[in-house]
Amino acid sequence: MTRLVWIMAVACGVSVANIYYNQPLLAQIGVTFARDAAYLPMYTQLGVAIGMFLFVPLGDILERRRLIVTACLATAATATLIALAPSLPLLALASALIGITSVVPHLVLPFAAQISAPEIRGRVVGTILGGLLIGILLARTASGLIGAAFGWRAVYWMAAALMASLGAVLSRQLPRSAPTIALRYPDLLRSILALIRQQPLLREAALIGGLLFGSFSVFWATLIFRLAAPPFHYGARTAGLFGLIGAAGALVAPAAGRITDRKSPRYTIGIAICVTILSYLCFWLFGNSFAGLIAGVVLLDAGVQAGHVANQTRIYGLIPEARGRLNTVYMVTYFAGGALGSALGAWGWSAARWTGVCIAGLCLSAAALAVHRPLSRRQFQ
Repeated sequence: MTRLVWIMAVACGVSVANIYYNQPLLAQIGVTFARDAAYLPMYTQLGVAIGMFLFVPLGDILERRRLIVTACLATAATATLIALAPSLPLLALASALIGITSVVPHLVLPFAAQISAPEIRGRVVGTILGGLLIGILLARTASGLIGAAFGWRAVYWMAAALMASLGAVLSRQLPRSAPTIALRYPDLLRSILALIRQQPLLREAALIGGLLFGSFSVFWATLIFRLAAPPFHYGARTAGLFGLIGAAGALVAPAAGRITDRKSPRYTIGIAICVTILSYLCFWLFGNSFAGLIAGVVLLDAGVQAGHVANQTRIYGLIPEARGRLNTVYMVTYFAGGALGSALGAWGWSAARWTGVCIAGLCLSAAALAVHRPLSRRQFQ
């Protein structure tokens, strides 16, 4: 079981990286096409939300291993389209497509929850989400370094090769799984709407997750512009190296899972939101120094990751036979929040530079705290 969990964690990290490769490369891409590329992360994250809604529910009615391998190969194909894109509009389209196909982590996570015992589910989810967050953060490091050395297109040729290789590995290593329900696809999609109506805990977890990930995206979608501006004057390589710093925040994932198992998801979520707010106060007050940025990055990634672990542990305990659809609702909202955060970050930077970015991140984090409602009747769930 332990070996399989680590294979799943690596698969999630390699797969999710495709969504974030473009963030340290935005300045380079803008030079290539002589146009502003700041909104490309928004297109990718909107694509992820669409892919979540259309494809992740299939994990409940189809054999998961075949579905995961197919998604790996589709992502390899869309990464190739990005590497070949001749214009910014076509690159934006290909960026949305790679988001749509990058659903492997969200097929793997319900699979892992299904095969793990309830008493260790938080730990298993935390370990796999730790791999996912490391993939998110190290994606920026890899793309920044490779892009600086070989150009931004080389990053996507690498991505295509990695995803094709991952598909081959998972086809041999993952166990087969039987569908959990028998539904036609249109009925499956309609059942998602019923879950939203019937599960208030799902609605709350999804909204908090989306707002926290939006605050996460505000920072990472604008970091390259902050580092290029005074007093730093750095480029893609340095922006990518910040992913290594942020990876320290991923170390909280297993710990957050253990705390969630011992206490409650709501307890962990409350702490996570407060840490995220603290990160933006750090950015705002000390963001003119490397030390301030580093401290803020560690706090931001730790807060968002802890909240994500607790939210997903929370929803997976609701209806075991509907974990794929529960994850769909949560992750569609999550990446819609990420797209909103990327757009707000770009808008905040254009309107008020770093101060605008910090205000956008604080507003989304404060909204998550308002939704959390610590004194609600569900406070211990």
